[in-house]
Amino acid sequence: MTTETAHCVDSLAVWCEVRDQVDWAAAAVLCETPVPVRATVDGLATWFDETVRARDAARADRLLAAMARSRADAVRKRPLTLDLLAGWQRLVLGVPEGGSDVPFRQGDAFAKGGRERYALTPHTRQDFAACLRQSADPEVPPAARAARAYLDVAFFHPFPDGNARLALLTLAYVLDLEGVRLDQVGPLQTTRYADDPGGAADLAVLVNVLIRATYRRGARARANS
Repeated sequence: MTTETAHCVDSLAVWCEVRDQVDWAAAAVLCETPVPVRATVDGLATWFDETVRARDAARADRLLAAMARSRADAVRKRPLTLDLLAGWQRLVLGVPEGGSDVPFRQGDAFAKGGRERYALTPHTRQDFAACLRQSADPEVPPAARAARAYLDVAFFHPFPDGNARLALLTLAYVLDLEGVRLDQVGPLQTTRYADDPGGAADLAVLVNVLIRATYRRGARARANS
């Protein structure tokens, strides 16, 4: 798809259709794991403090601050809302302390070198809020809810910048509310496309695989300690 063609396609509308096609309840059901899942290594913190820091120390510090805020919010069991995300995003982007939260985007957004366009309509904000509320749906396994929330942030693209970073924080938050912390997040760092229902389901499966692997490694470490 050329950039010119992509500008004619609303990838957010495509994602909303794809989102409804995926059987989220079935996508991760085969990999249920007892909770809580206690990681011997904090995968998210390690990713920020090592992989991200090797490229940009200031960005790593901002992400660790946002992670700390999100985990404090998880302790308080705060529901996933746009206002909650905006507070994290202020830290992700380094808005000075006391500054206002990052506002919702004011126009169409683009990603992947302009190959995906996420249109802004009068309903975008409320549609995004409705999707965020579904992150607490008890009928869907936590791994699938976390994967879906990750993709919602990626494709609704709520803020002018930093949405990929926010998507990872969101995935981790949904799991944290369920007592799950992964010991690695590197495998999640793969480009996702709005028009790929198979890829969306595969992300849910991948999150469950990572949960199970974290659980097994943690259980072995406790048994050997």
